[in-house]
Amino acid sequence: MKKIITLFLVIIALSWKPVSTADEFCGIRNLAFEDGENISFNVFYAVMGIYINAGTANFTVAQKEFNNRPVYHVVGSGTSNSSYDWIFKVRDKYESYIDTATLKPLKFVRDINEGGFKKYENITFNHQANTAVTTDGVFKIPACIQDVLSSIYYARNIDFSKYKVNDKIPFTMFLDNEIYNLYIKYLGKEDVKTKYGKFHAIKFKPLLVKGTLFDGGEKMTVWVSDDANHIPLRIESPIVVGSVKVDMMQYRNLRYPLSSMISFR
Repeated sequence: MKKIITLFLVIIALSWKPVSTADEFCGIRNLAFEDGENISFNVFYAVMGIYINAGTANFTVAQKEFNNRPVYHVVGSGTSNSSYDWIFKVRDKYESYIDTATLKPLKFVRDINEGGFKKYENITFNHQANTAVTTDGVFKIPACIQDVLSSIYYARNIDFSKYKVNDKIPFTMFLDNEIYNLYIKYLGKEDVKTKYGKFHAIKFKPLLVKGTLFDGGEKMTVWVSDDANHIPLRIESPIVVGSVKVDMMQYRNLRYPLSSMISFR
């Protein structure tokens, strides 16, 4: 079950494959979310086709100030269910302070506890100097950069109507003191049935590089609501042992009505 909860928090980060520069996407405006949004997910793990509810993930947005600038304070947390803590206990928390005008991150905090492995990371972005100051030093960054959490909210503001099926949509992210040029592959639209209900959805795949948890290639699939909110509805992926599925189960204070929903459960 290692990193099953963390999977959702870093889903965009798993597309580690260099592509062309993402400068054309710099300074995208936020039209998808607002202060007070709260979305919860159930994380399911399966071996031999039998899914168990392994944990939960929750994402919140609050408008605040950071260094006298208005920001979205986004918090993503992941927790394994208490009945499975003896197998692999997860208590993860990610925070990003995102400039409301540019959607660029100003600060990122990661505080994780995964099966006894603990890590704390604090990053401050200086976009004037093009640097990221981390617990390990100072690193040069390009003008257009995202962190692992801000990238999810950035991606929600992509105008998918501009793309054709199989187009690759790039952007740049700073993770573990390195810069990655990433992309998601747009797969068009389809209806998807989840534990919450049935939805009209936008479908895409991040290209994965083979690692300890995932096989390489385009095996992970993501569906987001085909409405102005673009909230994640379902994530599915095989892993080294079994498979994982993440479903949206609760939402509050969306910016727009969830008009993509066809039926409830």
